[in-house]
Amino acid sequence: MDSVKPDMPRQPKLADRLAYPPRGMRLDRAAAYVGLSPSKFLELVEQGIFAKPKRWDGCVVWDRLELDAAFEGESDEGRPNTIHRLLGMSGKKT
Repeated sequence: MDSVKPDMPRQPKLADRLAYPPRGMRLDRAAAYVGLSPSKFLELVEQGIFAKPKRWDGCVVWDRLELDAAFEGESDEGRPNTIHRLLGMSGKKT
């Protein structure tokens, strides 16, 4: 098996300055994504407000789409959320 030669340029690691949020987020980023401290975020995960994380080979990761869905669900008290208001929608489910 050939090893990487020291004089060969290595592929740069993917920079963490993406123009879009990653699909999977570790605790600190998931909490920041929804505007909470990690401790408050974990409290709400235990209460079932936010989904439990996915676990892969020891990595604990929250799905951004599940965070979005939970965050949108918090406007179900009959008042429209920001997107509904901007689009002129009532926000009520049919």
